[in-house]
Amino acid sequence: MGLPIFALIVAFISHTLVTNYNTLESSFYIEAILLLVFSIYFIFYLIYNGFNVKITDDITGTFAREYLYKYLEAQIKSKKNYTLILISIDNLNDINNLYGIKNGDKVLHEVAEWIAAYLRSEGIEGYPIGHLKGGDFIIGLDGSKEDFSTLLDLMCLKASELKVGDIEVKISGAISDTNYSKKLDYLIENLLGIQESIRGSKEHSKDENIDPNELELSVIQAITNCDLIISSQDVIGKDESFKEYFVKLKGLNQKPVFPKTYIKIINKLGLGVEFDLRVFEHLVSVYNQEEKIAINIFPTSLRNENFLTKVKEIMRDKKNLKVIFVLYEMEYYSHTSRYNAIIESLKEYNISIGIDRIGSIHTSFLYLRELDIDYIRFDTYYSRLDKLEKNRNIIDGFNAMAHEHGVKSWIKNIEEKDGYNLAKELNIDFIQGRYLSEVKKFYEKD
Repeated sequence: MGLPIFALIVAFISHTLVTNYNTLESSFYIEAILLLVFSIYFIFYLIYNGFNVKITDDITGTFAREYLYKYLEAQIKSKKNYTLILISIDNLNDINNLYGIKNGDKVLHEVAEWIAAYLRSEGIEGYPIGHLKGGDFIIGLDGSKEDFSTLLDLMCLKASELKVGDIEVKISGAISDTNYSKKLDYLIENLLGIQESIRGSKEHSKDENIDPNELELSVIQAITNCDLIISSQDVIGKDESFKEYFVKLKGLNQKPVFPKTYIKIINKLGLGVEFDLRVFEHLVSVYNQEEKIAINIFPTSLRNENFLTKVKEIMRDKKNLKVIFVLYEMEYYSHTSRYNAIIESLKEYNISIGIDRIGSIHTSFLYLRELDIDYIRFDTYYSRLDKLEKNRNIIDGFNAMAHEHGVKSWIKNIEEKDGYNLAKELNIDFIQGRYLSEVKKFYEKD
């Protein structure tokens, strides 16, 4: 674009000089120089801008994420109905580890080609496809998701035997459309949420069809106004017992918002510390008994100075109250000396630390090994009788390791007598579940 304009300007100036050389005024030369300088600047600007906006991804040959977002936002704005499909390579991380990153890149490229070939065989062309992240691709299609749900199911079925060379590739997909939201970020978050649920073989959140903007406002308002629904359940031990408290939020429509939904929003908006503080302050303010209580918190709260200071202030006036903060995190926090210093500083305020999801998350095992914690809680995977029986050696191993470190073990969701007896036989210190105690409502704001 810039070069033809520059060529026209040069041709115009040259023609004027040749035909009107004797009659030209001096101002013409100044204007001509300024015009040439501006043209050259414009060309360099276009070149720079071209480098700055990357259109295609080097590895996959599909649209780069930044360009894809701009394109999809324009499509969503202009179309009445628009559908996004997420196609994921579920085992890309394993491929990278087993076969090397170069082969992983080759798989990404070949899968992008395979998607294009499949859609072409279905008569679909002229659509955008881009590399979102890792092994995730986004496809944009004109129409509602009902038009393409069968297509996605058949694509995933056909991909069940997909190989790139000798490398087996596991493909899964998710679909959403603008009936869910007209905002691209919300649509993509919804796709990733659906995908996560599929991988975990769980139902997608019941809040899937609620407008995400309304859901965010609902969560923010509930935290601000302390619109909480707090329930409790007994945790029974050999020598002592305590209660664990669970928190739901009361939404704009007065319906409860469950942790599975609000935790994602709190993480996205960076409200973890504020949420934990408000819940803790409120729980302690309405709690008038002198015993031990357990409550889940975000791990980032435990490392936040403002949270720690306020919690210590509250506990300074609650001499007979003992608290267990239960937490887990997927990413390992390597500054364990600082972590241990925080844990030690809380002990004088009768605050203990429990690490959740032992036996499922590797980070929890590392924290058992390296942190001065007080409790471990086994992942709910082991709560079913058949899983507990099948994995008793694993439970025994973690239990022995915990007891060696002076840490007490804990299992929840025990629903039947045989599971309770087996947990006792395995020498688990604390047992929780409906077999022993029902979940009871403790508090709900009017």
